[in-house]
Amino acid sequence: MRKRLVPVLLGLAGLGALFAYTQGQKPLDPFEEAMRQRQMYLETFGVLPGELFVEEGKELFHRKGPSGKTLEACDFGKGPGVLEGVYAILPRYFPDSRKVEDLESRVYTCMQTVQGYKPGEIKREEVQAITTYIASFSSKAKIQVVPKHPEELAMYNLGRELWYTRAGSRDMSCAVCHDQYAGQRVRLSPVRSPKQGLGNEWPAYRFEADKLYTMEDRINFCYESIGIHPPAFYSEPHIALTVYMLAEATKAGKSFEELPFFTR
Repeated sequence: MRKRLVPVLLGLAGLGALFAYTQGQKPLDPFEEAMRQRQMYLETFGVLPGELFVEEGKELFHRKGPSGKTLEACDFGKGPGVLEGVYAILPRYFPDSRKVEDLESRVYTCMQTVQGYKPGEIKREEVQAITTYIASFSSKAKIQVVPKHPEELAMYNLGRELWYTRAGSRDMSCAVCHDQYAGQRVRLSPVRSPKQGLGNEWPAYRFEADKLYTMEDRINFCYESIGIHPPAFYSEPHIALTVYMLAEATKAGKSFEELPFFTR
C-alpha cells in the first residue's frame, strides 16, 4: 500500500505547490484555503490525501501478525474490535496494560500483545496509518475524556504541569502560545486553547506541509518549534498532554465535527 501512495502523493504535492504559488500574493483565510484545496484535490484526483492513509490503515488493521491475530482482537475502549467513537474517549486507563493510553500507544501495545510483533518490528508509519483508520470512525463524535481512574487523574495533572512549564532556550511553554495568544494566528494558522477545541482535529493531512500529522506528531512539532527536544513516541508526556487538552475540550463541549478533519 505504501508504494501505491507515493505517485499519488507526489501528484498531490505538485498540485498543492502550484496552487500555493499562483495564490501566494493574496492573503487568505487558512480554513477557507484548505477547503478550496480540498475541493480541488477531489475534482482533480477523486480522492483526498487522508483517504489513502485511511485505506492503508484498514489493510494493516486486518493484517494478521505473527500470532495469527488481527487488531480486531484488541480492545480500544469499547470492547474487542469496536471502533465507532473510540477515538473520542481516549486516552483512558486500560487494565490489561495497567496504564493510560492514547490511541497511538494503544495500537502500539496491541501490535505487541495481540499480534505478537516485537517493538523493533513496529514501524512508526504503520501506527500512524492504523491510528488514522480508527480515528475515521469518530469524525463526528463528541469528545468525552473525563479523567476518573487514579491513573487518569495523575496523567491529567502531569499534562497540566507540562502545559504551563516553561523550558528550553526560548523559555517557552504550551500555554504561552495556546492560552496567551488564543484567537490569534501564527504563520496564518489560528491559535486555539484546549477549551476552544485544541487537539480534536488530529489526525489530519495538512496541505501546506504535505504531511499527515497524528496528535503525537503534532505535539512533537510544537516541541521542536520552541527549541525543546521532543519526547519519545508513546511516552507519558504525549499521553499526559493529550489527556489534559481533551479533558479541557470535553468541559467546553467540543466535538470532532466542529473543526476541519481532513483525513477523508
